[in-house]
Amino acid sequence: MDVRLSVIDKRLSNVKRIISVASGKGGVGKSLVASSLALSLVKKGYKVGLLDLDFYGPSSHIILGVDICGFPEEEKGIIPPIVSGIHFMSVVYFTEDKPSPFRGVDISNIIIELLAITQWGELDYLIIDMPPGTGDETLDVIRLIKRSEFLVVSTPSKVAMGAVGKLLTILKELKLPVIGVVENMKMTESNYVNGIVSKMGLSYLNSISFDNNLEDSIGKPDRLLETCFMKDLNKIVEKIR
Repeated sequence: MDVRLSVIDKRLSNVKRIISVASGKGGVGKSLVASSLALSLVKKGYKVGLLDLDFYGPSSHIILGVDICGFPEEEKGIIPPIVSGIHFMSVVYFTEDKPSPFRGVDISNIIIELLAITQWGELDYLIIDMPPGTGDETLDVIRLIKRSEFLVVSTPSKVAMGAVGKLLTILKELKLPVIGVVENMKMTESNYVNGIVSKMGLSYLNSISFDNNLEDSIGKPDRLLETCFMKDLNKIVEKIR
């Protein structure tokens, strides 16, 4: 048995809530929602951690403007550096933001390693930016982090919602707590996503309108907090905190 597995629960024992931000498909703004959720909660006075486990396109460090040169401080594990008030850890500290063509076993090993060595301490919230899809990486996080609640992100796209629907079905079959679904980048009035989510007996939290000016705030957390995107997200935060 891998001795690291017995350490993971201990590392997370002083975290009050764990929210995994997930999606059945990449490109829906999952990382932006996760990073902005962490920022919003910090702004409201909570102690928050953010863990980026998106192996295929880690981007939380870009969104938050994190300098990833060097490795975080180590003391009986890794101490996450504090960025914009957020205790931040990412796979990029292992990959140095280079292409990382890892295979299944390698990815599982890195996930276990990250969870076992990161010293989160006391947190009100730990936000996890999940790998996209329903593959081994997602199932590993589900298996290893037993107290996680799931916040699922989609767009109004039928293609995106098709993949998200599969993820929601898996989460329901495993009887895992789903906080609800966020509809991101909404441009027109439509009940398409809301209708599907409601038929599944899950909560449609709200929509986030497409923000033409959002790109200018990437890497600038103070500016991100002032965007229309964040104003819409804050309405969702009030429902889940």
